[in-house]
Amino acid sequence: MRKLLFIPLFFSSFMAEADFIHPMDFDNSEAQKNEVIEFIKDTVKKDYCESGLDMCQESMLRMMEKENLNAFKLASKAKDRKIMDKVIEDYCESGFDMCNYSNIYMMYKENLKASKQSLEW
Repeated sequence: MRKLLFIPLFFSSFMAEADFIHPMDFDNSEAQKNEVIEFIKDTVKKDYCESGLDMCQESMLRMMEKENLNAFKLASKAKDRKIMDKVIEDYCESGFDMCNYSNIYMMYKENLKASKQSLEW
């Protein structure tokens, strides 16, 4: 009986997390839609249930999942690849561990706006 209890734990340790889909590479296929949803669910669960935040409530998880999905949809319509790539590099490929679509889209918008501004007197 004890061995049977360890089998799900054994297999769950080998389950891969969903892959990050670059919003500007999104092809709207069912496979990529499912991958984005799984990435969002994994990321939100990690951020709100498995971190020091301790806000693992179903209502909070669904709200943040929806926010991330909406951000992804908006980010998939972005036009400036250079800015998007830099944001993804900073938030997903560095030590920050802030790789979620809400952060990515928010920082994309801020950097896009800043790229059109200059310091004036």
